[in-house]
Amino acid sequence: MAGMGPPPKPAGQRRRSNATIAMTQLPAEGRTSPAPRYPLPPVVVSDDDGGSEMAREREAELWESLWETPQAVMWERTHAVLTVARFVRFSVLAEAGNVKAATEARQLEDRLGLNPQAMLRLRWEVAADEIADQRQERTSRAATVKTARQRLRVVDADAVAGS
Repeated sequence: MAGMGPPPKPAGQRRRSNATIAMTQLPAEGRTSPAPRYPLPPVVVSDDDGGSEMAREREAELWESLWETPQAVMWERTHAVLTVARFVRFSVLAEAGNVKAATEARQLEDRLGLNPQAMLRLRWEVAADEIADQRQERTSRAATVKTARQRLRVVDADAVAGS
């Protein structure tokens, strides 16, 4: 996206400390409700080996996975269902080798916040999942705790008698 300048720096790296627009926190677990209905009609591909069926399956798969991402929370708030659907369609066509569709998919990827730089420009960040961090810390601590048998050690009887 030409003319937009560099993406903003994180708060700790900025020289000026005056107020800026806050980052929108997106939930780390992503969007939990079911994906909306896919609004576009099926792709019409004129090949004899079932290409349209494969494209339809790939679109459905991509559509479902995109609506589970943290960014999907903002898409829902901004009513971007049709834009996401166009991204899905262009992405599937790009996977099939359509260069123009690849260009469109890349541009929509930026508008939908599907890469780190686009998320910075949109002022979106994924919130830290503190519960998952605590769970992982607890399991790593549990892995280091020794069993009663592992805590036993052999003691030299002469060394104990000599003390």
